[in-house]
Order: sequence, then structure tokens, then C-alpha cells
Amino acid sequence: MTGSGNDFVMVDGRHTSPADWSDEDIQAVCARGTGVGADGLVFLRPGSALNTVAMIYFNSDGSRAAMCGNAALCSTRLAARLGIASGEGMKLETDAGVYSSRCAGAGERAELGLGPVDAPAAVPGLALDDGERRAALGTVGVPHLVVLVDDVSCVDVDGRGRMLRSDATLGPEGANVNFVSAGGSSAEWLMRTYERGVEAETLACGTGAVAAACAVVEWGLAKPPVTIWTRSGRPLEIRATRLTDGSYDDIWLAGEARLVLRGVIN
Repeated sequence: MTGSGNDFVMVDGRHTSPADWSDEDIQAVCARGTGVGADGLVFLRPGSALNTVAMIYFNSDGSRAAMCGNAALCSTRLAARLGIASGEGMKLETDAGVYSSRCAGAGERAELGLGPVDAPAAVPGLALDDGERRAALGTVGVPHLVVLVDDVSCVDVDGRGRMLRSDATLGPEGANVNFVSAGGSSAEWLMRTYERGVEAETLACGTGAVAAACAVVEWGLAKPPVTIWTRSGRPLEIRATRLTDGSYDDIWLAGEARLVLRGVIN
């Protein structure tokens, strides 16, 4: 499945489990050119209660990740398609917590409701390059460094992203890096992403889009709702409410969740 160009191998967890897979198995399936090819692999199965779905997510390098926004959107559409839960509304269990989600409209889209998020904050000691105006670190399930630049089309995402991803100021686990620049209006922004665990640029990042939207609002450059245009050219839409304490709540991420093909891995 693809979520705005962020693609995933979705595995029916009713027939297999992560215990049956090694890191090497996940790497082989996600490898482009020699495997199916994907940014990550998702196990999807019924959750702990009625109309609840469990989503277990692995990066393409085999590392387990707590959350992935676009994978959650894809999981929502697939769970409804497989009859595991109702497309009108379900609970999605992840390593980062339990979220509300639902299918959206007639097209292949879904919406994900996220819990409260602290405002992205400046990173003391982080050195910025020419053309990088400011940066903030926010956590939306996983950490994201949002970097405001003059023009995302001019950024060496793989090179600069790799350096920032493991900068010592971000802690031992590092962070995803989301470069953003202004779009057609204050409500539209362009984003490119270097994703840890993939260790390369990906075409979209759902939780990164949420972090980026909160960052530009925090910097006084926009007001919700915000549309983030991804490298794939597809939009991710973020609605949120900024609370008096500076945090964000009632956050909804909406975007593509499209089934590309079905098959059997053996």
C-alpha cells in the first residue's frame, strides 16, 4: 500500500506474527530491486477489543518503530477492507499508544486522530547550515527534527539529513529530519523527509507532517489547518487546536491510503 508515496508491505497478522520474521526477512522483503520494495513492513491483526486493530510497524532495516502516520492511514483502510474493523471509526493500537482512525470519503483516504502533542522546541547547540533558518524538535509518536529552509528543492536531503539525523544534540536514538519551506500560501508548505530506519529520503512522512505543521504554527508562520505537500506531490492535511499551555490537541492527519497490489510472500 502507499500513503502519499510512503509505501508499505502490509502483512495479515491473523496468519503470521513478528516472531516468525527475522530482521533479515524484513530487509529482504523491503529491498527495492530484489524484494517487494517498501519503506516499512506492517503486521495488522485484530486488537484487544471489538473494533480495535493492532498495528506493529518495522522500518525497512528491520528495526521496530513505535509509530508511523502513513502506515496508520494505510492500516485503517486495509482493516476496513478485510472486515477487521468498521471504516466509520476504529481504535488503532500501536507501540506509541492507541489512536482513533476512520476511512474518509469515497476515495482511498483515511484520517488519524492523534493525542496531545507538545509544541516543537528549539534544540540547544544544534548548528545550522546556510539556508537553514531555524529548527525545532517535536515528538509525534517518534521524534522529528523540523528544519525551516529557503527552498526544499535545493536541499541535499540524503547528505544533510544523514548528518542531522544522528546529531549528538538529538540524543542517542536521533530523529527523523523534515525539511520545510513555504508553499503557495501560509496554509501550504512543502516538505522533504530523511527517515531514520530507512536511512534515506522517503516520499512522505505522516507524523513528520504533523510535527512540521505544529512547528510552522509555533513559529507564527501559519494557523491551522495546514496542508503539507510531500515529495510525491500528494497532500497531507493537518487539523489541530493550540491550547493555552502551548501544546496541541484534537489533531487529525488526513491523507492517501491506497492499495497497490495483493500477493503471497513465500
